[in-house]
Amino acid sequence: MDLMDIYNQMNLFGKANNMHFNVINPGHIEYFLTIEEKHLATYHNAHGGMIAAFMDGVIGVAALSAIAHEGKLANTVEYKITFLRPAKLGNQLKGVGKVDFKGKSIIISSGEIFNSGGELIAKATGTFTSYSAEKILK
Repeated sequence: MDLMDIYNQMNLFGKANNMHFNVINPGHIEYFLTIEEKHLATYHNAHGGMIAAFMDGVIGVAALSAIAHEGKLANTVEYKITFLRPAKLGNQLKGVGKVDFKGKSIIISSGEIFNSGGELIAKATGTFTSYSAEKILK
């Protein structure tokens, strides 16, 4: 079993929120989330924290997909998100994550989240650190 499959099994947050992703190429992914009532802050709009958590997944899984074949995992160091539009109840969100830089231990990736109408609702850039998967998979 590869590390991307292991991540899918271990990611309880993603499972609880019905999130799923596809790896397009190493370092380039698409992540999906449908906004449900449990994600709302107001009657129709998703909580910003839910969108931020989804974005962390978008840019984090992009980073992971670039290093998983090396037997490495990624942790978020920091990220900056800009919210452009609200995510509404029922929106099927698509996040696109890409690695912009991959060093020995630092990865920088960026992401965009689009609503059902294809409108950009959020952008982000993040920094991740990579480490050997053996540290936690023993």
